[in-house]
Amino acid sequence: MAVYTEVSDQEAGALLRSLKLGELTSLKACSGGIENTNYFATTERDGLTHDYVLTLFERLSFAQLPFYLRLMNHLAQRGIAVPAPHANAKGELVFDVKGKPAAVVNKLAGASELAPGLDHCAQVGAALARMHLAGRDFELSQPNLRGLAWWNETVPVVLPYLSDDQKALITQELAYQNHIADASAFAALPRGPIHADLFRDNVMFDTVAGLPRLSGFFDFYFAGVDTWLFDLAVCLNDWCIDLQSGQHHAERARHFITAYSAVRPLQSAERELLPAMLRAGALRFWISRLWDFYLPREASVLQAHDPGHFERVLQQRSAHPLTFAEMAGLA
Repeated sequence: MAVYTEVSDQEAGALLRSLKLGELTSLKACSGGIENTNYFATTERDGLTHDYVLTLFERLSFAQLPFYLRLMNHLAQRGIAVPAPHANAKGELVFDVKGKPAAVVNKLAGASELAPGLDHCAQVGAALARMHLAGRDFELSQPNLRGLAWWNETVPVVLPYLSDDQKALITQELAYQNHIADASAFAALPRGPIHADLFRDNVMFDTVAGLPRLSGFFDFYFAGVDTWLFDLAVCLNDWCIDLQSGQHHAERARHFITAYSAVRPLQSAERELLPAMLRAGALRFWISRLWDFYLPREASVLQAHDPGHFERVLQQRSAHPLTFAEMAGLA
């Protein structure tokens, strides 16, 4: 959530008024990510304060945005805890702010849990499965724009910046993922809209009776239609590893997978391909972090992620592959 496009209080306030969301009282730039420009906006309406997130999209186009925003609206209408986007009187969800496509969504309550416990992992696992099932009848379709085709395009761009060992690892893994994608077992995997970026910082928890309660998923702007298994693998690679070493955290993984499977049991092909998808998830984020690190865009607030983290995760997933039964505590 870097700031690439500066937005004034007057510009933000005009948009919020046009959406009947009240008078702007506070506008604060966010610096937690790297894809879009984000602001926390607070308004006053009918004597109460209301919190929103204003996002300007730096890479996505006006034509692409309806998929993400209508998906969020679809999920919200089916009881999935996501920030609902706000429409104007014409029913439009995408707006023009300083020549960029923009949207306003509700700000979720609570905070991200960057050191999750077993209960956090179980809640996210169950909610992820419910989200997958709720998206089955979503009428729009858009591929995962950071999927295999993008990996094949981007790896040659980042290769000149890598050591010989890194070049060997990334090219070998890319070849392996192309091989997996050509297999009939992969083609048979169940699929639908996925979040594709459900890291710890994209989930919010509040506290109820002294216990954590998941209050929602946000930042759906990498979403697309892909295998549900890939979405699960992306989560396991963040929620269920040691951040310093990239090593697998068995108890967190067991709670995550058990909770997910209680809502949507995995098919036999998914169980077989889980180790490959864990490698795929690590490769995807290693590539994107290399790209952002070595070919950054200018931003007034920017915090680049360490590409070495997912290099370590990929090494762990490749050197020590774990079966579904092992990860779920069934072996």
